Order: sequence, then structure tokens, then C-alpha cells
Amino acid sequence: MGHLSTHVLDTAHGCPAAGLRVTLQRIDAAGPVTIKTLALNHDGRADGPLLDEDSMAAGRYRLLFEVAPYFRARGVALPDPPFIDTVALDFGMADAEGHYHVPLLVSPYGYSTYRGS
Repeated sequence: MGHLSTHVLDTAHGCPAAGLRVTLQRIDAAGPVTIKTLALNHDGRADGPLLDEDSMAAGRYRLLFEVAPYFRARGVALPDPPFIDTVALDFGMADAEGHYHVPLLVSPYGYSTYRGS
């Protein structure tokens, strides 16, 4: 039973990135197609899977994390333009029955990601 999830941690404040907006896109031959846009909950997670077992499909995907608006909403004074505005993370899913977890650790000046468990 495959699914896709994410979790964002704000490393500048040492907490989950509650309220950060995330867009999931599928990358098709004609270009990106938006599947869903949401705001992360109090734990820095989506309230459910980004893709559940019924909507999982092998292919290329993109997660867009709206980092600058999140930090501005927290009162962080960012330059104009910000060093990091939107983190665009392109990744592939080869197994439609696999579990894909995409965490993001982020600050106004850096980020890190990996395939989680």
C-alpha cells in the first residue's frame, strides 16, 4: 500500500513549519500538473497522505515549498528578493506500491532533504 508524505522542520526556530504552504505536481511530458496545494498542520505535516494508495503512480513529481512567505509570516526580516523563496524539489517514484516520505529541513538561508522512512 503505497503513499507519499512530507514533513517540514524549521531549523531556524527549532520547530515544525506549521502553516507552510506546499504544492504537489506531477511532471508529465507536457509539463507540470498541479495535484494539490495545502498548508501544513501544527506538526509540520499534511493532515493525510499527499498521494494515497489509490492515487499513487510511478513517475516524476515536484514538491514546491513556499519558504519565504512562511518565514515572513513568522516575523523574519528577509531581503528582497529573499535568498530562498520557494524550494522546488523534483523526485521520482519508481514503485507505485512503495512508501515515499520527503522531509525538508529549512531555514531562510539553507535547506536539506532526503528520502525518509
